[in-house]
Amino acid sequence: MKKGNKKTKILAVGDIHGDTKFVERLAKKAKDEEVDLVILAGDLTFLEKSTKNLIGPFKKKKKEVVLIPGNHETMSTINTLTQIYEGTKHVHGYSVRKGDLGIFGSGYEPSTGPFFIEDEEIFKVLKKGNEKIKDSKKKIMVTHAHPKGSVAEFSGFPGSNAVKKAIKEFKPDILISAHIHEAGGLQEKIGKTKIIHVGRKPKIFEI
Repeated sequence: MKKGNKKTKILAVGDIHGDTKFVERLAKKAKDEEVDLVILAGDLTFLEKSTKNLIGPFKKKKKEVVLIPGNHETMSTINTLTQIYEGTKHVHGYSVRKGDLGIFGSGYEPSTGPFFIEDEEIFKVLKKGNEKIKDSKKKIMVTHAHPKGSVAEFSGFPGSNAVKKAIKEFKPDILISAHIHEAGGLQEKIGKTKIIHVGRKPKIFEI
């Protein structure tokens, strides 16, 4: 755990969809760039077909992993991964602290299946996760869904009102979101929150 004002270096990505070769490249990048933490913003699998070699490559490189479910996997799958791989934690309704940094989130998406939850539930999940780290000096919120009104809506998929509401109420410094593959690499701001749309395009940053 980082202490004091030392920054945490993070690699964030989503929408892996069972691509194990992609995971191997990401794990190598995480090691080469000496990141402290890997954040996986949902859709690790493709319709839950296989979880083999999705987390293991990161653990072989001795990297901590924080993840959430997307709309392609259940919480059962996510819980199994966190149980198998030590140092891997999910933040769907929960949180993780690293020194003065708090990370919380919500998986799923309010309108796209096969696995989804209602928008109102997404807000409840985010509120629960924020509660234990609300006093953190710095905060990252991780969601699979993009916020309502964000640039990712160019895709034709509407954003989540719950995510937008959570940004306004909980004021995270950074929001990591995935789901819209084509939005990977786009960034914007809502209020003082920097939004990083990762999709399948990994982003390395420090906070």
